[in-house]
Amino acid sequence: MYITSPESNLTGTSFIEDAENSTPLELVKTADFETRQSSLDDYQKASLQRQSFTAARGQIAWLKCGETFKVLVGWDGNDDLATLGGLPMTLAEGDYHLESSISDLQLIGWGMGSYQFNRYKKATRAPARLVMPSTANATRVINSIRAVALCRDLINTPAQDMAPSHLEAESREMAECFGASINVTVGDALLDAGCGAIHAVGRAAEDAPRLIDLTWGDENAPKITIVGKGVTFDSGGLDIKPGSAMRMMKKDMGGAANAMGLAYLIMAEKLPVRLRLLVPAAENAISGNSFRPGDILHTHKGLTVEIDNTDAEGRLLLCDALSIAAEEKPEAIFDFATLTGSARSAVGAELSAMFCNDDTLADAVYQAGRNADDAVWRMPLHGDYNHMLNSKVADVVNCAPSPYAGAITAALFLERFVEKTPWMHFDINAFNVRNRPGHPEGGEAMALRAVFDYLNGSYA
Repeated sequence: MYITSPESNLTGTSFIEDAENSTPLELVKTADFETRQSSLDDYQKASLQRQSFTAARGQIAWLKCGETFKVLVGWDGNDDLATLGGLPMTLAEGDYHLESSISDLQLIGWGMGSYQFNRYKKATRAPARLVMPSTANATRVINSIRAVALCRDLINTPAQDMAPSHLEAESREMAECFGASINVTVGDALLDAGCGAIHAVGRAAEDAPRLIDLTWGDENAPKITIVGKGVTFDSGGLDIKPGSAMRMMKKDMGGAANAMGLAYLIMAEKLPVRLRLLVPAAENAISGNSFRPGDILHTHKGLTVEIDNTDAEGRLLLCDALSIAAEEKPEAIFDFATLTGSARSAVGAELSAMFCNDDTLADAVYQAGRNADDAVWRMPLHGDYNHMLNSKVADVVNCAPSPYAGAITAALFLERFVEKTPWMHFDINAFNVRNRPGHPEGGEAMALRAVFDYLNGSYA
């Protein structure tokens, strides 16, 4: 339902190819405002003063120039998503064009800022439309925006319409769109495949757990594997969450959504890699056959896991998928997950906490995130904390009983399943808790564009 063919050009976006009567947009740097103001006549100066326009970031003002009008846009001079990201829903509906050159990143900001989720409620207005500059890499801009929109749509959709079977349907549609191969292991077949952890997490739900496995690209190309946590709703299991903590658990498949959005962008841009996308999908529900604290699960890697807390279920989905991913010995594994509240406490809702077992990879993705205005922040895989995962009756416990370093111990748990493969784990919020330019409140792509820019720079 949410997959858009990359061949559809500007259709369905807030960009247009041309417009006869579009309104010009002029970016005015904050530092250059006095110089720009000195070129205006008294009427124009008074007009800007009445609008309290000082060219501060995000400000807009209408300026009469002869018989026509233009819009002045305050700009802090940074190349970022916020340059244009606040305009589509702030400017009046209509068509606009830029008077000066601008970066592709800033254009992506315009597209990200025009996003609306209207599956269940009619939009109150349409976003303003921008003429795509002839100098832009329009294909890359549009593909990036569509990848982010796909991710946001999946997260914003409630669990009633985004169960494991729905994630499978979206994945199959994406596979068909790009000519990828897909295999899905469902229900008790997971036990035959050795995925006891995925099965345990989802077996209590009416919609069966599954492992979605998509492959695309030349078999001889460098292998890149993406894994996404797909808990479509998290009640907490028998260690049930309080109502306030359960309210937004439709977003607990945000890792899967980010992984799918990244896969979409890789395929749309035809990166010369052998892509594998693994999405373990389950609803952590409660019934008579729910897995319990004290149970011991058998994982794909052969490690046994004692359950300390059934609400630490995302790492159980990931451990089986990461073990499968590591078998192929890809050049790198990237996993995305809404995994711990500890990561939110450490970096907040707007930064992606990143763990990595390879310093070179970590440095490169960190820099790519800075360049893409998609910030990631490296956290330590502090091995001395492994003692908190010791179990007296199994190889490892799924959740440390300590209140300390929860995001780190979760990452250390996952590290046991990737062996020596270069691996990067993102513990993300996947949801904007406030409106920002280019980042409307709701489901969000986090670290998606950072990883894509790294892969594009490394393999394109």
